[in-house]
Amino acid sequence: MQPSLANASRTVVKIGSALLADPETGALNEAWLDGLARDIAHLRSRSKDVLIVSSGAIAIGRGHLRLPEGELRLEEMQAAAACGQIRLAHAYQSALARHGIGVAQILLTHEDTEARRRYLNARSTINTLLALGTVPVINENDTVATNEIRFGDNDRLAARVAVMMSADLLVLLSDVDGLYETDPRRDPDARWIPTVERITPQIEAMAGTIGTPTAAGGMVTKIAAAKHAMAAGCHMAIAEGAVERPLAALEGGAHSTWFVSTASPRAARKSWIASALEPRGTLVIDNGAWQALLRGRSLLPAGVKAVEGAFERGDAVAVKVERGGEAGRGLVAYSAADARRIAGHKSREIERILGYRGRTEMIHRDDLVLDEEQAP
Repeated sequence: MQPSLANASRTVVKIGSALLADPETGALNEAWLDGLARDIAHLRSRSKDVLIVSSGAIAIGRGHLRLPEGELRLEEMQAAAACGQIRLAHAYQSALARHGIGVAQILLTHEDTEARRRYLNARSTINTLLALGTVPVINENDTVATNEIRFGDNDRLAARVAVMMSADLLVLLSDVDGLYETDPRRDPDARWIPTVERITPQIEAMAGTIGTPTAAGGMVTKIAAAKHAMAAGCHMAIAEGAVERPLAALEGGAHSTWFVSTASPRAARKSWIASALEPRGTLVIDNGAWQALLRGRSLLPAGVKAVEGAFERGDAVAVKVERGGEAGRGLVAYSAADARRIAGHKSREIERILGYRGRTEMIHRDDLVLDEEQAP
């Protein structure tokens, strides 16, 4: 299936600072944001999930605080982010409210996409927001990040979010309309690259330092984002954002560069679970649970007969059928201690046993890979 907005069921849209805020004054471009809101409403009307990764907080806050021109100190950037983020969130809320769409603000740090428990919490929260019909607006938590752990730009953050949320498509809306062999601002004869199917050293060499004073990223970071997204089965597009309705323009065939992944997000995630993660323990299940898994169901606590090993929530575990071999692997929703307590019980009993309302499933079907040949 060719990558496109129409074919994507879940899209992450990254918005650059230069599109949202005037680089001189930090004033919000409300007219442009209204056009983007119309695009998002149109996608939502077709039952598409949309997530926004938005730059602009520092640029907006900088203008409001009247900070001097030139490079800011870390504490000045954090102050500007704190001031600008609340204004940015309110602008998204107002623009999307006109279409009956709610928004939620999510602030992430590098550790939130690396530490397993925080990763799972962020993924679960965002999935819940999407299920409730809300558009998550995500930004780096600049007020607490330091130079050592900052993403450094929202292109990379957007790619990490796209991978974390198993998105089909990542769209980078920027002040450039795609990848060129040379910088088109300096070379009027620069050749446009419409499609990229593999990130080669030649493609990486084409990345220059295209950007603006208020943006942290350039083409280098966009290529890095593409590499990360494509490896996880997510397509990516670099598109001109400075038009009235940028997503509608992209869907209509506007000038852009498409980075085409050869896998699907689901297949890439399953491959990662099956081959890249070492099991920390084992869940032994009964034949009834195994038959349910073969029908595409999730693994429920009631079907678990024994819990072996020491693991934490989110770790990979092996799944074995009684009197059989390893039948699959998955990411478990409970620690070994809690899994032992609820094994063999109905899901409705989990809150009574553990004292909190956890996941209904021991392993969700999206986090499970089966090996039918190894099962009895």
